[in-house]
Amino acid sequence: MKKLSLVTGVLLCVATSCNKQLELPSDGRITTDQIFTDYNRTRGYLNSCYGYLPHPDMDRASYTDESENGDMNGTGSPKYSFWYAGNVTSSNYPSYSSDGSPWSMLYIGIRKCNVFIENMKTATVYASEEEKAGWVAQARTLRALYYLQLIKRYGGVPLLDVPLEIGHDFSTDQRASFAQVVDFILADCDAALAVPDTELGFHWAIYENQNGIMTRAVAYAIKSQAATYAASPLWSDGTYTWERATQINAEALSQLLANDYQLFDDQPAPNAAQNAYALYFITDPNDRRSYDKETIYQAGGQKEVWKYAGLPSTTGQEKSGPNPSQELVDAYEMANGQAAILGYADADHLEPIVNEASGYNPDNPYAGRDPRFYASIYYNGAPKTLGAAASEEYELSLQLGTANQLNAVEVEDYYSLTTTGGDPFIQVSALTSALNRYPNMVLSFEYRSATGIDGPELFFSPIAGGRSTTYPNIPASADWTTHTIDIGPSVGTFGWGNAGDVIRFDLGAASGKNINIRNIRITESSGGGGGLETFVGGREGISSTNVKNTRTGYYLRKFNNYRSGSGNNADGYIRLFRLAEVYLNFAESAYQSAGPEATISASGISMSARDAVNAVRARAGMPALPMGLPVEEFEKRYRNERRIELAFEEHRFFDVRRWKIMGETDGFVTGMRIERSGDEYRYNRFKLVNRNTTGDKWLMYPIDQADVDKIIGLGGENWQNPGWLD
Repeated sequence: MKKLSLVTGVLLCVATSCNKQLELPSDGRITTDQIFTDYNRTRGYLNSCYGYLPHPDMDRASYTDESENGDMNGTGSPKYSFWYAGNVTSSNYPSYSSDGSPWSMLYIGIRKCNVFIENMKTATVYASEEEKAGWVAQARTLRALYYLQLIKRYGGVPLLDVPLEIGHDFSTDQRASFAQVVDFILADCDAALAVPDTELGFHWAIYENQNGIMTRAVAYAIKSQAATYAASPLWSDGTYTWERATQINAEALSQLLANDYQLFDDQPAPNAAQNAYALYFITDPNDRRSYDKETIYQAGGQKEVWKYAGLPSTTGQEKSGPNPSQELVDAYEMANGQAAILGYADADHLEPIVNEASGYNPDNPYAGRDPRFYASIYYNGAPKTLGAAASEEYELSLQLGTANQLNAVEVEDYYSLTTTGGDPFIQVSALTSALNRYPNMVLSFEYRSATGIDGPELFFSPIAGGRSTTYPNIPASADWTTHTIDIGPSVGTFGWGNAGDVIRFDLGAASGKNINIRNIRITESSGGGGGLETFVGGREGISSTNVKNTRTGYYLRKFNNYRSGSGNNADGYIRLFRLAEVYLNFAESAYQSAGPEATISASGISMSARDAVNAVRARAGMPALPMGLPVEEFEKRYRNERRIELAFEEHRFFDVRRWKIMGETDGFVTGMRIERSGDEYRYNRFKLVNRNTTGDKWLMYPIDQADVDKIIGLGGENWQNPGWLD
């Protein structure tokens, strides 16, 4: 008897065939039939089909030439050094990759979609045919999305479109080709799109409480990306030509534009964001498209760039995360549309070929660049804040009537506090207005004490368990001394800081302690005054030993709101699909199939590859690409455009693989070490570690080795991807 513990075994066989297994004595469990005869249970099962998607993350950039991770410094996580050294195998891959190994989770999601789609064929749930068709359209689109995420990572995979029977013979299963899976993806999306665009059907609009569900826009975005990948060098077998991909991309782009999808171009206030591109990535996309009309699908939650990829001068920052590479910085054009760096005269990228006609100045390298550079990269001299630096002070007093096991007396301009029992505390006056929640928040007071205070603690109102924070001891001091406490983390954790909120000050647990206190205040500030100091020895200086400091000379700014800090996360979101990508997908297939300037008239649009790229550039405030570029030069400009427009959004990882240029891009990255002498800076490029991750082995994820071994045991066939067999 064959074992059924294989991912494509046990996880997939728990399907509608398990109906009989669910027909158990009444103990609170229900049968599949009971699910699909009840409206709420049917909706609940559809909802359970969601949630298996790998979420895009900024750390993926550290596996590309976009960045090198600050964890390579000092005692950071070893996973990047392990990856860069090429010491990853199919068995340990999940521990060292950016998203583990989502093979199993994606197939669980596919299995649940299969169960739903199959049962809806005979479901007797009381709902209109229109609504049931809309549900099935969601499940089909979601299944297509799961398959797209699989093939991007693993190449061709087994196609499972129905729930498998308990007795299914897994030895007969085969991996479908990449093109065959894309055929299936497109068919699922087309079937979903055949359902009418109504509120109960399969719609464009996002209605109340529908954030995160599949829509018509998502189906078109899936088709666009799938076709573009299928025509790319890594995956092309002739089934999907660039001509065919162009037709699919033209339809997707046309439909999105016709249904009010637009590139986000709202110009921000000077103290809100640098430009429209920057504002877009700190704008919450879950607004039912009332403001953000570019986002097609948001996967994953709000990022905490300030904390996990932030500046060491930001209170509460833990590490610098993905540090942008010099290669990425070099990729940003000048604002006049000309390349600053044309290439490198040496193999180590230490001798850049400067485009003398561009206006680039190696002694002032960050001036006059593409606006997206300033929205995406923190560099030496970059303003940490926008507009004038802001700060606010709140004067506080002690409420003597709230003292507990504490003698509290106001003497002249200070308070004298003496503990008398085991739980001495006193309450500080309430805030008369809400905090601005600037990144830096400090409680300070002046004190003198012959005894000091051991184990001081603050309770943040409303007082309840878990809302207190213990701080370091207050040492004895005969002279008036200023004592500061960083309350930012507590403000953020407890949601404290509204008008009327109070702090209770606990003075340890010992009696007989005395402390005099005066000038109590909370000071909050946007911090950072002046430009960043990434030079050697600077406030945010480069380091090879501290995980909080940049390893390359740069920090990530994209998705980061300068107002973010330990008391307020105002950072942004990475979109899984957005309109700019569909423009670029169309441009790629169009120039490959018809050249850069040939007008493609299809599916209601009339546009050339150059037109599509220029639409993306125009939103960024960049001039149009010149006419008359040869295909080879246009391809270079297109790929560079895609690189910077989609930086840190996970596309680079897959793009260099599907273009089969990873050997040219991912062998190492460089950084910029800056030394300051007075008001002068000296810029020194340097090479970081070589990466042993550029062979064909790295073009695809390995399939989980345990599953590969089971398939070999069942049928003798080795499904493992090239180079990964341990």
